[in-house]
Amino acid sequence: MTKRAYNFNAGPAALPLEVLERAQAEFVDFRNTGMSIMEMSHRGAVYESVHNEAQERLLSLLGNPKGYKVLFLQGGASTQFAMLPMNLLGEGQTASYVMTGSWAKKALSEAKLIGETQVAASSEADKYMKLPDVSNLSFPDGTAYVHLTSNETIEGTQFKSFPDTGSVPLIADMSSDIFCKPFDLNQFGMIYAGAQKNLGPSGITVVIAREELVSESPKTIPTMLRYSTHLDNNSLYNTPPSFSVYMVNEVLKWIEEQGGLAGIEQKNVKKADLLYNAIDSSGDFYRGCVDPADRSLMNVTFRLANEELEKQFIKASEQEGFVGLKGHRSVGGLRASIYNAAPYESVKALTDFMSHFQKTNG
Repeated sequence: MTKRAYNFNAGPAALPLEVLERAQAEFVDFRNTGMSIMEMSHRGAVYESVHNEAQERLLSLLGNPKGYKVLFLQGGASTQFAMLPMNLLGEGQTASYVMTGSWAKKALSEAKLIGETQVAASSEADKYMKLPDVSNLSFPDGTAYVHLTSNETIEGTQFKSFPDTGSVPLIADMSSDIFCKPFDLNQFGMIYAGAQKNLGPSGITVVIAREELVSESPKTIPTMLRYSTHLDNNSLYNTPPSFSVYMVNEVLKWIEEQGGLAGIEQKNVKKADLLYNAIDSSGDFYRGCVDPADRSLMNVTFRLANEELEKQFIKASEQEGFVGLKGHRSVGGLRASIYNAAPYESVKALTDFMSHFQKTNG
């Protein structure tokens, strides 16, 4: 078997090897149909059964909360940044945003194009290296929704708990940490996530929403940008990204096999602890970027003494088979994305490499 890379890409990211192998085995002939799932009509019974199964699995992993629907959309979280206010931000209303970094900023800038917005809390003063206090958010009367980014992929922060927004729907972009640990969906009016980090390959965006929130979209927006279009048609109004839906279903099966979200969380904590301990015990050779209380389980950001040394680290790591450790171009530094499918062995190999690099360059 070919040697697998140590994949720390931020997305598209590592997929579970077992899932890739299953997909490979079914790729040419899916369920004895003589066709690949990629060749099938999305209106046919075989594809539709996979589509429905994936929706049911998503809700089942969250304990089957009542009143929620799953939509499979396209265009990534970036399209949701606009689709959300187009559908939910009415005339005379305000949308409240919690500012935690790069992706929160993008979400807000799109909403500003659509209607009135307000910043409910921000950690900009801390260069987004810690999270703002969201225990007592204030937002004006007539607030349509409160939006937050559960995990900032670029900076490496993650909310450990979520605010109570009362009767105002709380909406979260969970693209980079969805299903990394259990959470209570009932706290949210809606969550959404691009699949390419924890749920599957790129090309599909998962939206899980309270049915009443998405059942009546304004008729003034284009048909494809209305949540109600996709709700009314079981996300089959147009051709869905069928292969990506199939892969999401396979990844969800794999999560079930890991012991569900509680089992996945144990594995993720173990990986993150190993890596953060390597950083913290390096005598400042490696320095974590984020306030320890707000560190992400998924995206571990760190720095070395100077950029020259960081370049050396990247080069040496690539020669040893590590992929994706360069920080996002907007912030620099180093970042290891250790999503659900990144194996413990890869993280252990990385900490061994870090230790060796420190010995030779410290």
